[in-house]
Amino acid sequence: MPPLLDFKDIQEKLSTQFRPWQRSFQFWVRAADIYTGYKVFQLRVSLVKDEEKQEAMWEGQHELAAEKIYAMCSDLGGFFLKVAQIIGKPDLAPAAWVRRLVTLYDRAPATPFDAVKLVLEKELGRSIEDIFERFDVEPLGSASIAQVHRARLKGDKSDVVVKVQHPGVQDLMMTDIHNLQAFALYMQKTDIKFDLFSVTKEMEKQIGYEFDFTREANAMERIRQFLYKNNKTSPVLVPRVLKDMVSRRAFVMEYMDGIPILNLGDEIAKRGINPGGKIAAAAKQNILKSLTLAYGQMILKSGFFHADPHPGNILICKGSKVALLDYGQVKDLPDKLRLGYANLVLAIADGDPIRAAESYRELGIDTLSKCENEMQELFRLAQTMFDTKLPPGVAMLQPFSEDSSIKKISVETFPEELYSVLRTVHLLRGLSVGLGINYSCAEQWRPIAEQALYLAGRLKGGFLNPS
Repeated sequence: MPPLLDFKDIQEKLSTQFRPWQRSFQFWVRAADIYTGYKVFQLRVSLVKDEEKQEAMWEGQHELAAEKIYAMCSDLGGFFLKVAQIIGKPDLAPAAWVRRLVTLYDRAPATPFDAVKLVLEKELGRSIEDIFERFDVEPLGSASIAQVHRARLKGDKSDVVVKVQHPGVQDLMMTDIHNLQAFALYMQKTDIKFDLFSVTKEMEKQIGYEFDFTREANAMERIRQFLYKNNKTSPVLVPRVLKDMVSRRAFVMEYMDGIPILNLGDEIAKRGINPGGKIAAAAKQNILKSLTLAYGQMILKSGFFHADPHPGNILICKGSKVALLDYGQVKDLPDKLRLGYANLVLAIADGDPIRAAESYRELGIDTLSKCENEMQELFRLAQTMFDTKLPPGVAMLQPFSEDSSIKKISVETFPEELYSVLRTVHLLRGLSVGLGINYSCAEQWRPIAEQALYLAGRLKGGFLNPS
């Protein structure tokens, strides 16, 4: 008779083997519950004629759905924490969703220290005691793929951050993405006339890269060098990588001392500054200006950019300096798409629907429309997808609304490689709405786009100062 320990080992292996099936089952049961809940509610609310009563009913439905979405993302963790980051933005989701989902940033369950120690020592080839004078057992934060610990190297006076990958996370996240792809296919055939499947395929490719920390460290250093060389003072701070401490599943970088942007309001209030006053407004404007400039330069001048500016990756440091963290998601945009997007930026900034339609064709965005004012709706769609400015009187986008341009213009084909630009712009919009500032990134990027097109020989004459 085999020992009991062997049976437990087999049991553990079997449970691990079938865990992806369990996750798939959990996802589909919960996603179907949330989706059908909204479809049934739409029928119920359509029978009510009083607008105020309708609004109150919608708020209650959003509250109910927010709890279910939070529970699904929290329980499943992994990739669904990223899903929470994508949909839990104040310009896109109902306020009830945002209030609930925003608490999930960097709230992934932490890997126990013993497991962290094993991964770290295997990756760096030495014991923790040999490398570090101090290593905090409690992580600074734990996200979907990795967690970070504060530490100090032996013989050094400055602190560092050690990023360590959760063991076994890759297989589970790939299962999650494939489930989401199937759901995206269903949604684009029923409710949202947009090529969601291509978007999720690009997500799969980008997240696949995130498991290689060697790639992330190289990307961080490349962006750091670009921004520091391209400006007298870099618009954002980028951590320095310790090059001799980089491996596939762990690496060490400079520690950035600051507060998460999500805590900015509390910090302003703590310092006795009026949150609605001129000082607070100026600080918020400077923060947004710094981020926008950095992204305009990365996307339009370099084509190589940090593609994940969600609030959990942004720190506010001394003097309102902005630090940009986590370079797992970066994108190297081909010149054709970079210049095509530069052309679209000019079209949006100048309010030029004809140029916008030309840019669609250049970028490979195929649309189908049956509405009367097709050119104007195409332009509205361009603003919706690729600018941070919300239309007058609109507090958030409503992709399910019958008046939405996504309902009137069907996006048949959307290039996978453009997804990272789309997501970056939408995350910047979410930040701007969260800070209470409605601005156009296209207008701010106009001179950078002009310079990019001029240098490529596509724009005659001079251009504005791109800084």
